Amino acid sequence: KPDLIVLAGFLSILDGEILEKYKNKIINIHPSLLPKYGGKGMYGLKVHQAVFENGDKESGCTVHYVTSNVDAGEIIAQDKVDISMAKSPKEIQKMVLEREWKLLPRVVKKLIK
Repeated sequence: KPDLIVLAGFLSILDGEILEKYKNKIINIHPSLLPKYGGKGMYGLKVHQAVFENGDKESGCTVHYVTSNVDAGEIIAQDKVDISMAKSPKEIQKMVLEREWKLLPRVVKKLIK
């Protein structure tokens, strides 16, 4: 039985049986500061496009527990990034991805100790 299940870039929605069996053991990383820009259909470049179109000056990433409600589980950690100088959604994506690479390993280490 796993101590922790880590989802990264996983676009499928897990069913209730799996979520119940591994409650508070499944985490996901999302490329926004949830609850903003979360939910069904908000993934990858779509998130950064919405952030860019709305003129946000700050974005980031979130690690959260996975529940039956997409991107609505308890937030474990977030990392913010200043995107005020970003010229495109792809530039925002790159900036946020660099934060994701740092945040996710930190959270995993913390949770498995």
